[in-house]
Amino acid sequence: MANPRSYKVAERIHEIVASMVTMRLKDPRLNLVTITDVRVTGDLQHATVFYTVYGSDAERKAAGRALERAKGLIRSHVGGQLGLRLTPSLEFVPDALPETARSFEDALVAARFRDEQIRKSAEGAQWAGDAEPYRKPREIEKETDATEVEETGVARPGVNDPVGSASTDGEGALRAESDGGPTAADSATE
Repeated sequence: MANPRSYKVAERIHEIVASMVTMRLKDPRLNLVTITDVRVTGDLQHATVFYTVYGSDAERKAAGRALERAKGLIRSHVGGQLGLRLTPSLEFVPDALPETARSFEDALVAARFRDEQIRKSAEGAQWAGDAEPYRKPREIEKETDATEVEETGVARPGVNDPVGSASTDGEGALRAESDGGPTAADSATE
């Protein structure tokens, strides 16, 4: 169904076949049949009709035989309703949707069972690491640094000075840390 016209024809065939199965065909084997999808080839010559049957495998097989038996009547009704020059041939295929849904349900049940097992095994467990597993930044005590400057008279660069401020080196000359321009020591030597 590459072109929009085949998509529209498929929708229309879906409506016609579904109404035929539910209202016009009086076969009791078709009571629990649902038309799920219709796919039409690009040249509109062949239509595949997917159906599901609610019931046992025997009822599914009986519904498939009933649809095959009524195929001529359904095709003539589709041809009269569509108004196309050529009526597409019909093929009835049991849809794999119920089996797919059942496999999803089975997978969900298995996942719930595994989750329950993991929850039970984790009830008495403890964390492998510390209570606070993340590293904390080191805190520099400003009081210790200030007393160190007072005792030695020398300030360590970058520890107790804010970024971009001028500080003194051991001989008392000023030096600028952030701008990279000339310092007082440079001007004294010139």
